[in-house]
Amino acid sequence: MSTNYAAVLTANYADKQWTLDGDTYDGLVWLDESPKPTQAELDAQWSAVDYQNQYDAVSQTRHNEYIAKSDPIFFEWQRGTKTQADWDAAVQAIKDANPYPPAPTKKK
Repeated sequence: MSTNYAAVLTANYADKQWTLDGDTYDGLVWLDESPKPTQAELDAQWSAVDYQNQYDAVSQTRHNEYIAKSDPIFFEWQRGTKTQADWDAAVQAIKDANPYPPAPTKKK
């Protein structure tokens, strides 16, 4: 898996001044007074950033699905036309269809 330098820089260096021409480390121009991170440092951060981006995407999808699919059942349950089991099943179906990614493994 190759490093997405723009994603790493945006996630971890948003408070620094830099530009990126292309998608390689060679295109990184460091404009900040702080030390420029090395390619190895950015590469080491990629798995955590990639995981967080995937996790956030699943969270957003689940949120949208809850609003569209399980919330109406919740309100029907509150009105007495559905059961808590119906709502629980709808929530679980959304979770099953949108699993979180496995956490990245630490390199030794």
